[in-house]
Amino acid sequence: MNDLLADFLRHLSLEKNASAHTVKSYREDLTQALDFFREQLPGSLKPDRLTTRVLRAYLAWLHGQGYAKTTIARRLAAVRSWLRFLCRQGVIARNPSDGLRGPRQEKRLPHFLSADQVTKLLDAPGATSLGIRDRALFETMYSAGLRVSELVGVNVDDMDLDGGTLVVRGKGKRERVALLGKPAVKALRDWLSAREKLIAGMPGTPAAVFLNRFGRRLTTRSVARFLEKYLARAGLDPRTSPHTLRHSFATHLLDAGADVRSVQELLGHRSLGTTQIYTHVTTNRLHDSYQAAHPRARRGQGAGVRSQKKRILADP
Repeated sequence: MNDLLADFLRHLSLEKNASAHTVKSYREDLTQALDFFREQLPGSLKPDRLTTRVLRAYLAWLHGQGYAKTTIARRLAAVRSWLRFLCRQGVIARNPSDGLRGPRQEKRLPHFLSADQVTKLLDAPGATSLGIRDRALFETMYSAGLRVSELVGVNVDDMDLDGGTLVVRGKGKRERVALLGKPAVKALRDWLSAREKLIAGMPGTPAAVFLNRFGRRLTTRSVARFLEKYLARAGLDPRTSPHTLRHSFATHLLDAGADVRSVQELLGHRSLGTTQIYTHVTTNRLHDSYQAAHPRARRGQGAGVRSQKKRILADP
């Protein structure tokens, strides 16, 4: 079973181009599942001993351990993917997870910042060389709707600032062209100038656009720490994460009338369904505006309007 798991992880890495983080998550989730199966099925554990009943027992155990619904759903998805792989490889005749339902997920709308809040955040970094870098970081992330992993992976050769574009590598190492607005282009030009001074005298020429003070590529964790600092400085919601800027990018585009399929392309989503969560956000905001503004939207409001109209007509 360990060899079959290793084969699956290699398949994810080499054929599916999954990131190291994704492969690590699958390894951890499936190792836990295998430990459970070994306890439930003493003796030699073979793939054909994994029945739907055993998988249901695993789900019940996860619930009993107090795991969140999202965690349970993720771990079940990992087991499903592995079993599908074993079916394709001919190791098992059928997938015992077919028809197995995971926990019902609550639909949570993504947290995003208003345009004014984004401006506050972008104005928070100072005029030092690292402040110029951080302004460029967040301008680029918001302007292009990037994931933080895509942002830190951008190299100097990926940018065409004259054309306002950059090439990014998303999930599964898929490349796409991202667009940059004028403020982001200006912020990047300012940072490239400061970057030249930072790396002067350092051995070699770093490929990465965004560097730490030692001339090394920034990590996603570093970007999260920078954001936390500027959120506090600007007095913004501490729940905000780097991904919030991506959510804000999509929400603001749709609010302004952008086509959902265009937003899908800009975000690099494979499925339109992934992008459509942002249409729910904008619809909810439209509904709130309607409820607040329309005279007959709220209960009792229409009766008040009619009474007022009667008084006006009765007044000589």
